[in-house]
Amino acid sequence: MEIKDGMNYAPKGKPNPVVNQGEFVFAAIALDHGHINGMCNGLIEAGATLKWVYDPDPAKVKAFCEAYPQVSPASSEQEILADKEVQLIASAAVPAKRADLGIRVMESGKDYFTDKTPFTTLDQLERARAKTVATGQKYAVYYSERLHSESAVFAGQLIQTGAIGRVLQVIGLGPHRLNAASRPQWFFEHEQYGGILCDIGSHQIEQFLFYSGSKDAKVVSSKVANYHNKAYPELEDFGDATLVGDNGATNYFRVDWLTPEGLGTWGDGRTIIMGTEGYIEIRKYIDIARDPQGDHLYLVNQQGEQHYSLKGQVGFPYFGQLILDCIHRTELAMTQEHAFKAAELCLLAQKQAIRVE
Repeated sequence: MEIKDGMNYAPKGKPNPVVNQGEFVFAAIALDHGHINGMCNGLIEAGATLKWVYDPDPAKVKAFCEAYPQVSPASSEQEILADKEVQLIASAAVPAKRADLGIRVMESGKDYFTDKTPFTTLDQLERARAKTVATGQKYAVYYSERLHSESAVFAGQLIQTGAIGRVLQVIGLGPHRLNAASRPQWFFEHEQYGGILCDIGSHQIEQFLFYSGSKDAKVVSSKVANYHNKAYPELEDFGDATLVGDNGATNYFRVDWLTPEGLGTWGDGRTIIMGTEGYIEIRKYIDIARDPQGDHLYLVNQQGEQHYSLKGQVGFPYFGQLILDCIHRTELAMTQEHAFKAAELCLLAQKQAIRVE
């Protein structure tokens, strides 16, 4: 089963362990966003052992322990940080608090795995970047819209085989359902969530860098607005941006909190990738009016047209790669440079955005 609310989307896949029970131990700290469940699911399916959980809210801890009965509640964050058996901390803290927690985790000699967006300010990014250099620890980021989508994973595999030639443009559409009544207060406070381009825009920029092979990019233009939710004056319910990669590839993406109630899932997320020899369209979460199941991919190239239904077919290799990277100190899952560059560009897009009234 998958929880389909946008706040709590928690994919589950087939177990594909890369380590034996007890060989890689992790803990969860700060349960402010439901993405922590998807993060833990992915690590457990890859063989990791979940030992501890801590959050100052007993209700959140109780619900987490019911979902993961193997875990033990800790009395404090420090109890977990002092446990030398724990190798990695997974966290979905309030976005503005993610960097400081990550720095404490790295100072304790552990790797850190945070929900996106990993930062809400450029200062946080620079402090975390300096701490990874000083400690040698990892600051991994859960860019779930690529890492926890089988169709998105398969798109990357197709591109690597040359199925559409050189990637020239990536268009990303990231609509989300607001579900305002179920959201915590911090969700509506700009200083806490960082803005729509900083938050859910981080998914889109990470995908552009990955699919296009860009190491860096320039934010050409960006816009934000609150079109339809004036009751929440600090919320941005619309944002878009245009980027140009250092290899000439271009990107346009749009993100919003305007998904209508009539849609069968929390958002009709799509990605269109154009290459010199063809193009790919990913329909991640639904194929509207055709199939309520997600993970559809359409490929058109010189050989013809193909449709792939990928649910349960590809898996989620990132989590096993991350575990092995933590053990062997490699960077196969995602380089630190890539994780930080995606974060930097979403912060710049947010900072320079024109506000549409």
